[in-house]
Amino acid sequence: MLDPSDRVLAGLLLAPAAILLSAIIVYPVLRLFYTSLFNLSLTSGLPGEFVGIENYRLMLEDPVFWETTWNTVLITLITVPGALVVGMGLALLANLPFRRRWPVRLSLLIPWALPLSFAGLIFAWFFHSEYGVVNDVLARFGIDGVIWFNSPNLAFAAICLTIIWKTSSFMALIILAGLQTIPRSLYEAADVDGAGRIRQFVEITLPLLKPAIVVALIFRTITALQTFDIPYMMTGGGPGTSTATLAMYIHQNTVSFLDLGYGAALAVVMFVLSIGVTAIYLRILRAREWAT
Repeated sequence: MLDPSDRVLAGLLLAPAAILLSAIIVYPVLRLFYTSLFNLSLTSGLPGEFVGIENYRLMLEDPVFWETTWNTVLITLITVPGALVVGMGLALLANLPFRRRWPVRLSLLIPWALPLSFAGLIFAWFFHSEYGVVNDVLARFGIDGVIWFNSPNLAFAAICLTIIWKTSSFMALIILAGLQTIPRSLYEAADVDGAGRIRQFVEITLPLLKPAIVVALIFRTITALQTFDIPYMMTGGGPGTSTATLAMYIHQNTVSFLDLGYGAALAVVMFVLSIGVTAIYLRILRAREWAT
């Protein structure tokens, strides 16, 4: 049992952090939810009118909301596992006993350090129908060039490939950090027992990497649900709204249309999705910890 004086001291030490978190996290979230309950459009010139859950009711009847939400979920379902697989391969490669490993590990930082909007511009040029690198490579193999951004499916595929390239290095860095914590003696003992590389990976590497993988998945899933820069720079959400994401729709309503009430309601939905996914990951991790 803690002494009452210890509890007071603990409260005093934690108070600054609690106040800071309330100022930068709790208050903005509460303010966002409060704004979503108003009909607040800056273009109307009228004061905000309290409408309760009317913005959320309108959202359920908004086909663009459902399309952009589905696009966001689909990007998440494609790019998160894709980045995990590619990142795992890159981490295992960077963890090999190279004589000089720093160039390999340094190369992992390049895609991660590149700004998202810049990555979108680069790959928009790569997939350009007239002078893009991808069509040039296809032409060298005798394949006709493709107008990537005129087809919803091709444009969506190009965006997903770009996101996987950009985010796989982030996954690799986290997984590489997890690989560094695995004792080498475990692999030496497995070699003595005659276990092959695949068996060592399945029975030693993967189980001990679970915490690092879950952390990587949490961060990557949250950022995937908030995808904005890359599709905005590559397609602008087109053709039509076939590649628009929920974050882009929030930006359109708040910045372009100045409809702060409806934009806040959309942002609340994104926040709830992010919190829900994080809770699911943590629940899975806790269940596995209890199982072991």
